[in-house]
Amino acid sequence: MPQPRVRVNGRRREGTREAVTRIETGAQGTETRAREHRPRRGGFLRNNSLALVCFALFAIFVVGLFFTGFRENNADRQTHKQPEFSLGEYATSGAFWEALTENWESEYLQMAAYVVLTVFLIQKGSAESKDPEESSETVDRDPRHADNRGNVPWPVRQGGPWLRLYENSLFLVFLALFLASLALHAITGSREFSSEQQAHGEPAVSTVEYVQTSRFWFESFQNWQSEFLAVGSLVLFSVWLRQRGSPESKPVDAAHSETA
Repeated sequence: MPQPRVRVNGRRREGTREAVTRIETGAQGTETRAREHRPRRGGFLRNNSLALVCFALFAIFVVGLFFTGFRENNADRQTHKQPEFSLGEYATSGAFWEALTENWESEYLQMAAYVVLTVFLIQKGSAESKDPEESSETVDRDPRHADNRGNVPWPVRQGGPWLRLYENSLFLVFLALFLASLALHAITGSREFSSEQQAHGEPAVSTVEYVQTSRFWFESFQNWQSEFLAVGSLVLFSVWLRQRGSPESKPVDAAHSETA
């Protein structure tokens, strides 16, 4: 018995309505998947929203640190019968800058260490690790084999020492920021420590002398330990826990043993 003709999208097709329905459903599914994989276009704010929000939160918290530190510092000065700081004096004081830079120091140490440790070390099942079952991944690709005619960064096209520097640039920048923050912590911390010493009739200390005190290293270690606790927690928790939509997580339906 001949199959009836059914009109689909303005065309007549052979087959039953059930078969045509399957064709239409498949076509719609293909179109839906194509739309899902189509790259989204956005303006400056959307394309940079993650960095903008992070730096906005940074600014808000620095302002909060400044004003709460200002009140706390003046309360301490009142207790010791010392004149209170104005906002301008506190903004340039060792107390404020020491509190600020000792935290920068620990964050940049954490980032520098994490970037380089993930080159060599593995955590099976973690979204933060390379796959131990893969001998090489995209991040291990040798840039010297790249098509220099394509849209590649300038150091890749240039090659030589520029490329050698660039292929380690993320770690090197974080390392430089850590060392700069460590130096600022030492300089501003020595100023604050000296002011406390003088308030108690003791001599001031130089930056080099301050770096040799237990107080400097106590301030550093109390921040460093918390950074690596947080990173280690993220590495392990991402083996078993999920956050749908976050690149820091594996897909929700991924097996625990799967390394993203």
